[in-house]
Amino acid sequence: MAIELTDVAATRVQQFLANRGKGIGLRLGVKTTGCSGLAYVIEFVDELQSDDEVFESRGVKIVVDRKSLVFLDGTEVDYARVGLNEGFQFKNPNAKDECGCGESFTI
Repeated sequence: MAIELTDVAATRVQQFLANRGKGIGLRLGVKTTGCSGLAYVIEFVDELQSDDEVFESRGVKIVVDRKSLVFLDGTEVDYARVGLNEGFQFKNPNAKDECGCGESFTI
């Protein structure tokens, strides 16, 4: 099981953590919501929980709870700027479909 960051995403996370002044890494997860059923959750991690799995990609710790890992295993996270928008993008091999707005997915 693994989750990877692209070089651009890793650099951006490191910049966010440095600007924030604290944090041990990036938490990825899923929640039930949206048009298609599941949405990605992304936040900074200050401390680990008992059900967390920790991966390291390009010098960044990625923390995922065990329930979300089933949906995220094999995912590559990128960071891109498209027009006036910028943010993390998920290339999830487990996702079968995404809603039209790109906010949620289904397995």
